[in-house]
Amino acid sequence: MRLFQNSGLYPSYLAHLNQLAAKASSFAERRRIFLDDRFGALHFLKPVLEQEPEAFFTNGDDEILQRHWAREQGLPGKPTLEAILLAQIEHHRTEVFYNLDPVRYPSAFVGKLPGCVRKTFCWRAAPSGNADLTAYGAVLGNFPSILESWRQRGCRAELFFPALDPLMDEYGHGERTIDVLFVGGYSRHHTARAKTLEQVASLAGTRRIVYRLDASRLTRLAESPIGAWLPLQKHRRPDAIARIAEPPVFGRQFYELIGSSKIVLNGAIDMAGTDRGNMRCFEAMGCGALLVSDVGGYPDAMEPGVTMETYGSAREVTEVISRCLRDWPESAEMAERGRTRVAETYSKASQWKQFGDLVAGV
Repeated sequence: MRLFQNSGLYPSYLAHLNQLAAKASSFAERRRIFLDDRFGALHFLKPVLEQEPEAFFTNGDDEILQRHWAREQGLPGKPTLEAILLAQIEHHRTEVFYNLDPVRYPSAFVGKLPGCVRKTFCWRAAPSGNADLTAYGAVLGNFPSILESWRQRGCRAELFFPALDPLMDEYGHGERTIDVLFVGGYSRHHTARAKTLEQVASLAGTRRIVYRLDASRLTRLAESPIGAWLPLQKHRRPDAIARIAEPPVFGRQFYELIGSSKIVLNGAIDMAGTDRGNMRCFEAMGCGALLVSDVGGYPDAMEPGVTMETYGSAREVTEVISRCLRDWPESAEMAERGRTRVAETYSKASQWKQFGDLVAGV
């Protein structure tokens, strides 16, 4: 199978990558640095991570990366990023195209694919406005309610899960000096999450609480000296959160932080009803921390009271965390059970086998 996997980058991660790859002067070198950093690795299929010769990977929205490739291949003028991606697919003689960035490259893009492409898949685990993905052979995701919404819009949709990055085995075997870690986005849209974070931040006087937050543009502006004079109060973080908030972390730095934490706090945003199992769940458990997350329907291996813990409200979360830390030997055993179970259930080998089954069935 000649596999082509395309992904996309968060703006905040792109700034991080530009620092890591400041001296990279070729497509291969910049891509190698990105893949080695492991950002998004739970979504990357086994042949991509193992750099097998028939698998090709790129970030189609990384202009620096893509223009490296265009220059190296002698593409004339200044082609669009879409034109470069199409040229890469044709040059690779792709048979199966798997797109992690389908809102940027929707059905209209699928209609332009070269004839060598036989099967197309995309991953989408979030509501996507009016995006048209009906031309893809199947939309993949791990939230049943969101998959059903894609079916109602005329798409074939199939359940598909992230898989643990094998490099996670290297992390979390030493002392865990952080009591509670939260890493994620923060904006006015994260109402429930903000209440939970504020409650947990109240423990900072007696516990080591670490927040690495990717604040929205308006939040950053609201908290700047200029923002103090603007009507942006609703975008400012509560003082308890702002006092301990630090910049976001990604990839291997994130793995290292999880591996140094007893508890990783998670809170789903209101996008998938009661479905649970966002990326933070896999990352936290994969690096051996105890996942403490909000109640809901979790996928296999994520079993409240057995491999993880849940809380029912922002008022309850501090009680759950305090109990877990007080009873840490038992909580550590639960975290280890969780790590073992998710490693057995969501391996790269099993993910790749499931993808092969999907290719055969579409």
